[in-house]
This record gives sequence, structure tokens and C-alpha cells, in this order.
Amino acid sequence: MNILAIETSCDDTCIAIVKTSYKTRPRFEILSNIVSSQVKIHRKYGGVYPTLAKREHQKNLPIVLKRALKEAKKPKIDLLAATIGPGLEPCLWTGVNFAKDLAKKWGLPIIPVNHIEAHILANFISEVRSQKLKVKSLFPAICLVVSGGHTQLILMQEIGKYKILGETRDDAAGECFDKIARILGLGYPGGPLIDRKAAKFRKRDFGKISAIADFLPKLPRPMIYQKNYDFSFSGLKTAVLYDFRSQPEKIRKSKKYIQGMSAEVQQAVIDVLIHKTLRAAKDYKVKTIILGGGVAANEELRKQFKTACPTLGVKHLNFLVPPKNLCTDNAAMVAATAYFHWILGETKSWEEIEVNANLRLK
Repeated sequence: MNILAIETSCDDTCIAIVKTSYKTRPRFEILSNIVSSQVKIHRKYGGVYPTLAKREHQKNLPIVLKRALKEAKKPKIDLLAATIGPGLEPCLWTGVNFAKDLAKKWGLPIIPVNHIEAHILANFISEVRSQKLKVKSLFPAICLVVSGGHTQLILMQEIGKYKILGETRDDAAGECFDKIARILGLGYPGGPLIDRKAAKFRKRDFGKISAIADFLPKLPRPMIYQKNYDFSFSGLKTAVLYDFRSQPEKIRKSKKYIQGMSAEVQQAVIDVLIHKTLRAAKDYKVKTIILGGGVAANEELRKQFKTACPTLGVKHLNFLVPPKNLCTDNAAMVAATAYFHWILGETKSWEEIEVNANLRLK
């Protein structure tokens, strides 16, 4: 079965065509996965400007569709899928209305997809297949979804059955990176830029992370030891701002300060994410830890999670993280999610599809 999926929850216009099948394990062959990024357009605003993003989606969707069909060699499409939330409402409606037009034109049903669930199930496109894991053997699982707008810890009993254990009370991890990158004069989006600066800090060997207190403060690890699974990163941003303002201009602009602060910020976020995720995994006696979302592309986060998981002492604990190109917003993950819901018989006609910008997993 060939699924054409559309993702426009934020500022990336995404269409993918994925060939699917299911035996003992799901199998997904990505025939095309086109992503048209708007980063350059929104960079001058330091974030996504919703009405501008909507106009770009309207302009880009026909172009991206044509490219996706051409790259996939114009296969017969059997099913449509579209992200209905959470996200920016004007952007979501643009993609959903485009999907509805295709559904009417081609006479096809649509699967409505939750964007957060899609980030989780992006792991099933390649990781489950490459590790030869049966889906049922993975549950229960703890999922950490960490992106620009979301930081959530989710208990996954099975596909389609979730419980949110904790989430951010203010800035999500990705938002925190964006704001701190702006403070340091790095630009937008902040996550990849901070990741690169932190890597240079380590490579240059200005000093180990534990020893950077010589010229930087030890940043807080907000809520790390509280007896809950929630997150808060606004205090981390504030601590960086106060220190930055206290420094002479010469220090603020130095490579040592910018790269060192990037490394310490990154480590503070990683410490909180890993500590809370491992504690949830231990408390709920899970078989798998699943990582998803744009921040999951952070090289140091991936590396330290792989090192930390064995310390739980759980025999045969699985750790899944998508390839970097499937961490950030894309439509292949939407297609994979749609396939699992198609198995559950959750197809809808185009008249029934509605957007919910605040959609939650349940």
C-alpha cells in the first residue's frame, strides 16, 4: 500500500510517499520524502511567523507534491494522511485543506495524524527493522519527545495507547536553545548552532565541561531532582542572560565564552532530559526508551543517551532514536503513523477531518 502524507504543522512544507507492508514487523520503504524549509525566511524574526508560514505553505504545497510524485515515479496512491495537530493552526489548516482537495479529486480516505505520535513512530521506519525487533516486544516504553515547541515524557503501552507523564511548564528545550542562541548572537534556529559550537569547544579542548567554571558559571539543572516528570527551561535561559550581561564585551564575543557557554547550556539540558527519562523508565519498568523530535538530532544528546541507558541495569533494554533526517519535521513519519492507524481501522472521509492546534496524545 502506498501512502501519501502531508505535514505542515510549523514552518516546513513536507510531503512523502511511503510504501508499506506488515508481516511480523512493519516495513516501510520511503519512495520520496520532500521537505521545503522556511528557515531562511523566518530567521530575521528569530522564530516562526505564523501568517507568513501559512502563505509559504500555500505556495509550496503544489510544488512539493509534484516533486514527491516525480521522485516516487508516480505510484498509485492508496491512502492519504495529514497532520491535524498540535501545531500552528493556520499552517495545519493549509496542509489539511490541501489533503482534502486531493481526497475529493482522487476519491481516497484520509488518516488524521497527531504530530507528537508521528515523532515517536518515526523510529519504526528504520530502527525496528534494522534491529530486527518485533513491535509487541517493545512495550511498555517511555517516550521522550523533545522539539522546538514540545518536551514531553510519555508512557506508551502500545501503539495508539499513551499517557503523558510530564511536560514542560514554560520553555521547551528547543525554545530554550533558540532564546539562548539569540542571547549569544548565534542566530536561528538555535539548537543546531549550539550543538556545533559545543562540539568545537570539546574539539579545541578549552577545558573539560566540568572545569569550565574558571570562566563560566555552573548553570542550573531546573527541576532535575523534583519528584515529578515535568520540565522547566526558562530559568536556564535567564541564568545565561544574567551572566552574559555581566561580562565585558570582549568576553561576550570571544570564541572561548560562546563555545563554552554553548557546551554548558547543552549539557544542562541533556542532564535534565536523561535523568528524568531514566527515572521514569525505572519507575514504570519499561522495555524500551524511545527518543523523538527535532532536538533528538543533537549529536551529544544521542551519544549520552546510548551511554546512560545500560546504567539502568535492565536486561535487554531497547533504545530507539530515529536517523537525524527523520527527527526534524517530515512527512514520512506521518505516513508511518497513518499506516498503524489504518490497521486499527481509523480512516475518515475528507468531510470529517478537523484541525486541533492543541491536540494531545491519549
